[in-house]
Amino acid sequence: MRLRVCNTTYRKIYWLSPEETRPGTHLGELIERSMANGPFVSEYSPRQLLEAASAKIANRDSSPMRRRMTNDTVISVRYCALAEGGFVATYEDITERERAIEELSEQYRRFDAALNNMSQGLCMLDSSLRVIVCNRRYIEMYGLSPDVVKPGISMREIMDHSCELGIHPDTTGAKLYADYVERLREGEHTLHRHLSDGRIIKLNHKRMELGGWVVTYEDVTERHKAQARVAHMARHDSLTDLPNRTLFRDKMGEGLNQVAIAGGAMAVLCFDLDNFKTVNDRLGHAAGDRLLRWVAARLKENVGEHDTVARLGGDEFAVLQRGPQPQSAEKLARRLVGIISHPPPLESQSIHVGVSVGIAIAPDHGLDADELMKCADLALYQAKARGRGAYQLFEPEMEEEARSRHALEHDLRGALEAREFHLVFQPQVRLESSELTGFEALLRWKHPSRGFVSPAEFIPIAEENGLIVPIGEWVLRTACATAASWPDVTVAVNLSPVQFRARGLAAMVTSALAEAGLPTQRLELEVTETALLDDSEATIEILHQLRALGVRVSLDDFGVGYSSLSYLRKFPFDRIKIDRSFVGTLGESPESVAIVRTIASLGSVLGVETTAEGVETEEQLDFVRECGCTAVQGYYFGRPCPAAEVARTIETLNAVRRVA
Repeated sequence: MRLRVCNTTYRKIYWLSPEETRPGTHLGELIERSMANGPFVSEYSPRQLLEAASAKIANRDSSPMRRRMTNDTVISVRYCALAEGGFVATYEDITERERAIEELSEQYRRFDAALNNMSQGLCMLDSSLRVIVCNRRYIEMYGLSPDVVKPGISMREIMDHSCELGIHPDTTGAKLYADYVERLREGEHTLHRHLSDGRIIKLNHKRMELGGWVVTYEDVTERHKAQARVAHMARHDSLTDLPNRTLFRDKMGEGLNQVAIAGGAMAVLCFDLDNFKTVNDRLGHAAGDRLLRWVAARLKENVGEHDTVARLGGDEFAVLQRGPQPQSAEKLARRLVGIISHPPPLESQSIHVGVSVGIAIAPDHGLDADELMKCADLALYQAKARGRGAYQLFEPEMEEEARSRHALEHDLRGALEAREFHLVFQPQVRLESSELTGFEALLRWKHPSRGFVSPAEFIPIAEENGLIVPIGEWVLRTACATAASWPDVTVAVNLSPVQFRARGLAAMVTSALAEAGLPTQRLELEVTETALLDDSEATIEILHQLRALGVRVSLDDFGVGYSSLSYLRKFPFDRIKIDRSFVGTLGESPESVAIVRTIASLGSVLGVETTAEGVETEEQLDFVRECGCTAVQGYYFGRPCPAAEVARTIETLNAVRRVA
């Protein structure tokens, strides 16, 4: 164990001088001096280190030992026993090699961490489609056994294993592998696997430079669901989940193609809720939404399995229906009109809604989607014009009517500015004394080329497009200004239901009275039951505002339409006007006599005046007097006259009264 010879590298490693390393120096002494000099520190004593060296030499164990020096270098020490006794010890500085190994190990650790913490599965295959490496995510994603899926296993074996586990429905490992190899021949590609549990796995294949493949596996189930939801939302209504206008048009195109190729017929039914705006205004949009969902459910319940129900927007719905036409469509429309007219209460309040239906038939009315929808819309318009709560089959003459209506609407838009409107005034007389009490202001339109246009023709159009609001304001202001110069008689002005939906009606009446200088008690505003039906609570509130101004309020056309005594209970009208349709048939209809007598009696009990409209003959005058009416209006006492002739009418009626 004594030194024979050493080189300078040994001395440098252990910080030993030539004097300290003279031949004959014992190894134990060399260890002690080195540890004393400081380059080498160990948890073991010099004696223990010496014993360990002796044991390795005795056992002829030449495996290296690592010594970490105080300057962070690493020395590899080997003891090689000699045949004739003694040994050769080599000391190699392996610091750089150790660092390289550590760096490589760290890279391996990082690679392993990255590989097994990927959100995607990864599998590296050689050119024979055997696994070089795969991560934990890949094994977990497919529910494979880690004891089976190891480096060296073939993709064919993995596919057999996964099919045994029931991962791939309706296929075998052999079929799956054959298809896989065929796809790989096409080069880099992406495919999707639909697993038995409903998940969708996206496989992306990339070639490696030296052959083989890197395959990544991504669970795209949620992404596909989200994309499906987005695609569904793009073609369906969010509130009712019915097909929207886009999908409806696609379905209509498909249906029309089938009709054109295979024959048969298809109906397009357009539905529009009646009085839906009233529900929204009275009960709020949440209640309106519940009503729309209820209507959607009723439509779906009543159509055939292969029919399409869609919400086109707002309160508009549509149905595509195959079958014998128009019988099937009319039967469906009739049934749905009846069902939807009886909706459930909303917010604990009963509601009055209905539905109007327009029907067009392919191929009878065309095989073009736009043309067919136009025909159904025209039929729907006609159904609404008939009083709503009805269905109408398209008829060719409706197109000409629509063109005429559009032309009239165009002319109507410029009529107010062109000063084509004027008012006429019809006298109202108290029956008991034949005293003139006032005039009703009636709107007339004289078109430069059309001549006189009937109010029955242009008023509904003005109400549809909202022109009735500015026209109605002009009527009120003109009537008040005209009446201001009359003696102490009233002027009655009709209010449209649309004016009640516009804001500021009471303020506009106040302004008109002030501008004309007309006392409030000389203005009478006539309201139809339709205005009350549209939104009775809001309308009643506005009526109270008008009453607070001091104006008189009358209920016009009582006895027709939706007549409800609840209106008379909700608001104390000053007058009830009995519709001319009853007065005109008094001599021939016992029912009309009974109705007029009942209304007059009701007015008497309530302390409300009752005016019979349309009195044209002395016989009718006697009838309404006998029935108990308090006032009359009609040709018998005077036709509507221009403002310039009102004074003469007043004088004439006063003269008649004096004679009487």
